[in-house]
Amino acid sequence: MRLGMIGLGRMGLNMARRLLRGGHEIVAFNRTSDKTELAVVEGAEGALSLDELVRKLDPPRTVWLMLPAGPVVDQHLEDLGRILSPGDLIIDGGNSNYRDSVRRSSAMAASGLDFLDAGVSGGVWGLEEGYCLMIGGPAESFHRLEPVFRTLAPPQGYLHCGPAGSGHFVKMIHNGIEYGLMQAYAEGFDLLQASTYGPGLNLADLARLWNHGSVIRSWLLELAGNAFSLDPGLESLKAYVDDSGEGRWAVNEALDLAVPAPVITLALMERFRSRRPDSFADRVLAALRREFGGHAVRETNNDPNESR
Repeated sequence: MRLGMIGLGRMGLNMARRLLRGGHEIVAFNRTSDKTELAVVEGAEGALSLDELVRKLDPPRTVWLMLPAGPVVDQHLEDLGRILSPGDLIIDGGNSNYRDSVRRSSAMAASGLDFLDAGVSGGVWGLEEGYCLMIGGPAESFHRLEPVFRTLAPPQGYLHCGPAGSGHFVKMIHNGIEYGLMQAYAEGFDLLQASTYGPGLNLADLARLWNHGSVIRSWLLELAGNAFSLDPGLESLKAYVDDSGEGRWAVNEALDLAVPAPVITLALMERFRSRRPDSFADRVLAALRREFGGHAVRETNNDPNESR
């Protein structure tokens, strides 16, 4: 198939590469032209504007967006809506909020455009291993794009999840589960490292061991083993964990549905905590223990230059 790829970041460029390797034709566009030039070197046809990209596609056109969630997606959809034709198809493969996808699908339909929301998992390994695709939207549009999905995904690695928004909803829950799994591994390895056995344990070897027959084997554990092999004490990293939004959305959904999700919620809170190495809340706790129980505290000596 021939399709346009807009957004050539870490995911988008590798997805374009995988499609090219699978025999598809790609017209590539990125806000900064250096990424477009990289795609051209790989065999894509470059475009320096959205208008040029649309002109280089034959109707019914297919355009895949790999853009950061939020206003930038809306802006591209608005711009594309003015230059695409009825019957053309847009796929949002970024990590958009599923509620936005429902709204966008309705807006595109009013202009005669088809819209699919595709949750994409696979990260930087997707180029070689394939991408897990969770797709929402009209079944006819899904079937029209199946040759593309088959190329991007590993065997049995894509699914039509249902109507508009369902792809991004499923991806949101997927990422919430991911938060909980990573937190459990982090706590387990922390306990190992702090124990009397810690100095004698090779955590990389242990991660590899657990991936052979253990009930906790997983790809995340493989990645942990890789990380420990390169840096056994992870000394090169700061203990700061960011979040990209899906965990927050999953927790908000749990609140809206009154569904208990304590593991996902706590994993998200731990990420927030990682960004506050000397929080005011912890100083309040220390002060309260001192006040009611006379417990010892660690003083800062009121040194204004002391790091907090």
